[in-house]
Amino acid sequence: MIKVENLSKSFGGLRVLSGVDLEIQKGECVAIIGPSGAGKSVLLYCLNALEKPDSGRVTLNGVDITDKRTDINKVREKVGMVYQNFHLFSHLTVLENIILAPVKVRKLPRAEAISRACGLLETVSLLDKKDSYPDQLSGGQKQRIAIVRALAMDPEILLFDEPTSALDPSMVGEVLAVIRALAKQGFTMVIVTHEMNFAREVADRVLFMEEQGVYESGSPEKILVNPEREKTIAFIRKLKTFNYKVDSYNFDLIGMCARLELFCAKYAIEKKQVNGANLALEEVITYILKYCYEKPRQPDINVTVEYGDADKKIAVEIAHDGKSVDPFGKVSASAGGAVDPDYLGIFMVKKMSAEIVFSHADGLSRFKIKI
Repeated sequence: MIKVENLSKSFGGLRVLSGVDLEIQKGECVAIIGPSGAGKSVLLYCLNALEKPDSGRVTLNGVDITDKRTDINKVREKVGMVYQNFHLFSHLTVLENIILAPVKVRKLPRAEAISRACGLLETVSLLDKKDSYPDQLSGGQKQRIAIVRALAMDPEILLFDEPTSALDPSMVGEVLAVIRALAKQGFTMVIVTHEMNFAREVADRVLFMEEQGVYESGSPEKILVNPEREKTIAFIRKLKTFNYKVDSYNFDLIGMCARLELFCAKYAIEKKQVNGANLALEEVITYILKYCYEKPRQPDINVTVEYGDADKKIAVEIAHDGKSVDPFGKVSASAGGAVDPDYLGIFMVKKMSAEIVFSHADGLSRFKIKI
């Protein structure tokens, strides 16, 4: 279906892709992940001749699209492209956006194009928006329309360039649901994405791009859970790690907790665990600020939260350079069940945690809390 041979691409003096070899079979769903600047989108654009490679070949269904003699517009009729920023025509209604290419390019009768468009809109629950304009839609609705527009050309291959990156977190799910349904229908799809859980769920194969090419590839389980190569391991671990620095007594606690919730949402972490992590951060940091630092000295507290695929637990690490005090070693309920009010929050954290380890070394105190 798709074959890439020794593909290279540069922009000026910057080499982005170098000697890339890749084959994608009919009906296969391939997710491409990697850091910014790794050439993920450039590779995707080369698959549709939206970027011209410096050397190498790209073959779609046996047709070399890098050959100057190839009618690239004819080839593109069978390749649907969905962009991260929608690329809908603002002056056209939803329906007119969808039927434009089938009517103008494929010469489909207008009535037939409209009928097909309405049917596709119904499958994504947006038929009632057919006469709306793009600026009347939410981001998630716009991206679903962009997917329908691609499907209206009856493509054999679908290319997605980070389809959820421009969306608010609340809208991501509705778009991923549509792509998930397409995967079940057996479409050949290549998806550049930063949604790791989604890639793990729908992809037959995951490619990690680094060093101007495909650095490591394999099943979702292999790449996203048990990668073998050093840079893949580092990338996956970084993705599953939330970091925050507290350097003021008036730090944004609400903002920190909101960011942690977004991080946890990516991995579908249970709400109970998320609440526990937020409680641990709030209570321990509050205690550290109160008892381990004295003004005017500013705090230096580093927070790391990591989610483990193996044990399905959240590991919270809080490190600081203030006075070395372990509140968990002091807190306990009295015989009557009462707890010192000053330690009530710490007591709650202790009760709901699976493990708490306190250590002090090299001038830093560390709390490691598993939830």
